[in-house]
Amino acid sequence: MQQILSAATVAAIGLSCKAYLHSGLCSISVRGLPHLLEALNSPERQNGQGLVTVSNHLSTLDDPLTWGILPARMYLQSHMTRWTLGASDIMFTNPVFSAFFRKGQVLETFRGTGVYQPAIDTAIEKLRAGAWIHLFAEGKVCQPQTYATDPQTGLARLRRFKWGMCVSLLSPRLPRICHTLSDALHSPHVSGRIVMETPRPPTIIPMWITGFDKLMPEGRHAPWKYLPRPGARLSVTFGAPVSPAAVHGALGTTTRSDVVPGRAAEAQGARRREVRIALTEVVQRAVEALGRQVSGGLLTGSGPLPLPPPLQKRT
Repeated sequence: MQQILSAATVAAIGLSCKAYLHSGLCSISVRGLPHLLEALNSPERQNGQGLVTVSNHLSTLDDPLTWGILPARMYLQSHMTRWTLGASDIMFTNPVFSAFFRKGQVLETFRGTGVYQPAIDTAIEKLRAGAWIHLFAEGKVCQPQTYATDPQTGLARLRRFKWGMCVSLLSPRLPRICHTLSDALHSPHVSGRIVMETPRPPTIIPMWITGFDKLMPEGRHAPWKYLPRPGARLSVTFGAPVSPAAVHGALGTTTRSDVVPGRAAEAQGARRREVRIALTEVVQRAVEALGRQVSGGLLTGSGPLPLPPPLQKRT
């Protein structure tokens, strides 16, 4: 019964989002959708290769409205729809909301409790089973006017991705080891090595969305802050999957064999942090690179690089 209710909820939400995108209240263009569809239809998912999509986060409607672009038949197939993470203090604030979001394939996370919590465990298990997890790795809505600019390059950068959560999901076979003193003393190198030798890491697809900040701008007062503004021009772009070689290459620079006697635990902790930061930086660079192709160097929606012809466009 629970699976039936969940499937019905996901289908109803997906079809409602598709209806809104076709309502004339906004326009939507989609690029690179075959990257996602190919990954979703990959036979490797049956062998336990999960899928992770990672995008910028512009508004409270990014999810689920973004997924209104999917073919309608996919809403009726649970393995073709995403799971995502949702903050307990924002989305699970009462029994009705909690039931709704759980049925909508949202995993409840708790701020300030770190990456070792039930929602992350569940997400990792789903990835091991070949599921699709979507991440807003910035951890909060960040609209373009909040982006910082690198003074050396003049390029805008997204808020630093949440490396702990991101890596826990992107490394689903990384055991929960070496986080205690005893474990660290006995296996000071195993964490980074296992990440690099992950036999079946998930496919990682960067995404870039635009216009959702115009649809649901921050700073409005009730009741208007709950209502989408008409006329927004939305776009969703999927990039090519992140190269496994890029991931492994970044991680390879963080592993070392030198351990100061008596300080194995400290060394292990530092290495685990380096591994997480390095891997998350690879993912963030991929998302930002896609963003610059779409929105230019300032990531504001217009830039010097021409856009490829839309593979799919609806108004």
